Amino acid sequence: MGVVDVPDSRVALSTSSVYPLGVVGAFDLADRLGYDGIEIMVWTDPISQESGALKRLIDHYGLPVVSIHAPTLLLTQRVWGTEPWGKVDNSVKLAQEVGAEVVVVHPPFRWQKEYAAEFVEGIAQREDETGIAIAVENMFPWRARGREMQAYLPHWDPVGESYRNVTLDLSHTATAGSDAVQMVHDLDERLRHIHLADGLGSFKDEHLVPGRGGQPCAEVLELIAAQGFSGDVVVEVGTRKLTDDDRELDLAEALAFARLHLAAPTG
Repeated sequence: MGVVDVPDSRVALSTSSVYPLGVVGAFDLADRLGYDGIEIMVWTDPISQESGALKRLIDHYGLPVVSIHAPTLLLTQRVWGTEPWGKVDNSVKLAQEVGAEVVVVHPPFRWQKEYAAEFVEGIAQREDETGIAIAVENMFPWRARGREMQAYLPHWDPVGESYRNVTLDLSHTATAGSDAVQMVHDLDERLRHIHLADGLGSFKDEHLVPGRGGQPCAEVLELIAAQGFSGDVVVEVGTRKLTDDDRELDLAEALAFARLHLAAPTG
């Protein structure tokens, strides 16, 4: 009989995975399906922005908030104002108030020149001051009509930057055409957080259920398990067009995939 090592990593559910349901719907599904925690995508849903409401949900369901995703997406440009450092600082404060150890941020858009110029140093300073890991997420170039545009500064690929903490998103690696396994090796101890999803390499950010695209999702999970990864694995898949029953089936499948592959043979 083979013996496997299972790391201490929690498998959590992103609230973005239940959209258009809100934060309460995410907690309810995560609890019923057996997830270990929740990642809060700060959104227009008022509960996602308010620590008191989140703490009541944490107490009611017995599920921790493992991470806060700052509202640095195009669709959340007006959540918590338009000043980018304000969004980051509010996200860090929310993480501290609800007991999360990680804040996920996207790199600056190329038109946010002042923010981008001080981004790397500003992230490091805030980590030093607060003890919260601010894990910068890998993104991808924008493509249209056969042309490619650098949409993020200093770059969409965090590997070559000096961030202490990085989030690896496996839908974004599909869109970028990145080698996810090599990124795990290159990032080494800087890999702090995983967004588990899949993709087929379309220019669209697909966020498929893991195992339904072309990304080495199983290999990445087995590799980080062998390395003793202690961060969190967060399921971040798209279910917007699904019925409630189909959404639940997809999120159950994603959790089962994560549990199956987040293990490594002993020795």
